[in-house]
Amino acid sequence: MTETAAKATFLTQEAYDRLKAELAELSGPARTEIAKKIDAARQEGDLRENGGYHAAREEQGKMEARIRQLQQLLDTAIIGETPPDDGIVEPGMVVTVEMFGDEETFLLGSREISDDSIQVFSEKSPIGAAVNGHSVGETVTYATPSGKDVQVKILKTKPYRG
Repeated sequence: MTETAAKATFLTQEAYDRLKAELAELSGPARTEIAKKIDAARQEGDLRENGGYHAAREEQGKMEARIRQLQQLLDTAIIGETPPDDGIVEPGMVVTVEMFGDEETFLLGSREISDDSIQVFSEKSPIGAAVNGHSVGETVTYATPSGKDVQVKILKTKPYRG
């Protein structure tokens, strides 16, 4: 896997278009609106005790963080190009694994895809990172956030078709 592919995030065309529109809204009209709120609150006087000013600044900080997140995501996205059906787990694949004696099926890609019909795990998540690059039939182990090791057997893969 190339370094670019390792940093890339799989998005459907629909998810890419939706996120691009959100970025355009946040970078344009929403930025202008928050600047107006901050300016109006600043006109009220003493900034130390001005709740409206501080709330508007906090909103601005969250919005700027989301803008940076979207820019990074869109800059590194692999859009709708489904990987080959070769049994290797990679972003854009629907993966069926066995964990704790049960089968789990999920899409390896960005949670921004927002497909309610299937659970989505980022390739940067613990399970996503563990299975990424491995093949059908392999068993991998990953550590949960609580530190517990979990064994996962890769049963099936298929390209995501949306």
